[in-house]
Amino acid sequence: MRTEKFESLLTVKTAGNEPYDIVLKESFADLPECLRGIGCEGRKLCAVTDSNVAPLYLDEVRKLAAGCCAQVETYVLEAGEEHKTLDAIRGIYVKLIESGFDRKDFLLALGGGVVGDMTGFAAATFLRGIKFIQMPTTLLAQIDSSIGGKTGVDFDRYKNMVGAFHQPCLVYSNVAALTSLSEEQFASGMGESLKHGLILDAGFYEWQIDHMGEIGERDTQTLLELVSRNCQIKRYIVEKDPKEQGDRALLNFGHTLGHALEKCKEFRMLHGECVAIGFVAAAYISWQRGMIDEDEFYEIRDMNVGFGLPISFDGVSSETVVEAAKKDKKMDAGKVRFILLKKLGRACIDTSVTEQEMLEALRTLNADERD
Repeated sequence: MRTEKFESLLTVKTAGNEPYDIVLKESFADLPECLRGIGCEGRKLCAVTDSNVAPLYLDEVRKLAAGCCAQVETYVLEAGEEHKTLDAIRGIYVKLIESGFDRKDFLLALGGGVVGDMTGFAAATFLRGIKFIQMPTTLLAQIDSSIGGKTGVDFDRYKNMVGAFHQPCLVYSNVAALTSLSEEQFASGMGESLKHGLILDAGFYEWQIDHMGEIGERDTQTLLELVSRNCQIKRYIVEKDPKEQGDRALLNFGHTLGHALEKCKEFRMLHGECVAIGFVAAAYISWQRGMIDEDEFYEIRDMNVGFGLPISFDGVSSETVVEAAKKDKKMDAGKVRFILLKKLGRACIDTSVTEQEMLEALRTLNADERD
């Protein structure tokens, strides 16, 4: 597909669900108007965030929401993937029950992907489903996890093993929030952004390379275009396949081995960093199979460096990562469902990737095992 340069309002339409808007802004100022537009006026709203984001934005968002909601509650989760558990969800339920929330009230997820996934899962399961709003504050969440209705928690360190599909009623992204991210968190989001270009839009992939400097400087207009074009890709995929029965699996490029590495490293590496390692490994397999050429593989690998992403890992064996991948939820009839590149901007689903191919790819990236 080819993305438009910039759209500040995108509507997502999926079968069986109400359409919802993705709104891209440079501040939180338009939040009250957007909340009124989805029926929040006169209703209760609970803003869920984490201990990192709360000091930055929670008070501002609470005051803005109070301008149209009858009651605004807040709930602060402990930050970090290690707290993405069913026990933590219980605290949200207790807050909603004690505050008298009913099926017509709203949850609001203010934060990164972990907050969005957890708040969405709480919304999907509280009173068999209430509405929720995504307000992503990280690049990764703005371009990926806030869109498409995937919600969930980790279970015994297996990532997103318990979850539900529950679409938001609004995604409100303030790109100015991206300026508060650490270099590592911003780079983590770029792992998903590069992935989107590689699987569906070669022109957008090249645009990111051409605008590496502006992206690194976090120029506002460049960020708006970056987020918008990513959202167009994510919308295209989730509208075609809202529950990952077909093409949506292409979004898992880099995730098969990336999720496994993330688990084996006990979440000490960020999600986007692990995805970047995973898609370099997938590109290596694509090259070895003759699907892309050597120069294309090395460009994919080396562009990671320019965006602050890793091209190697250590501290865990390649065999351990492969064993973890075999236990991932993306298995298909006992086979690992892998995403490979036919060419830049075009990916495919493959269930024939062997354990030996995965091991060889990982060993080229494992600093402890390379010759």
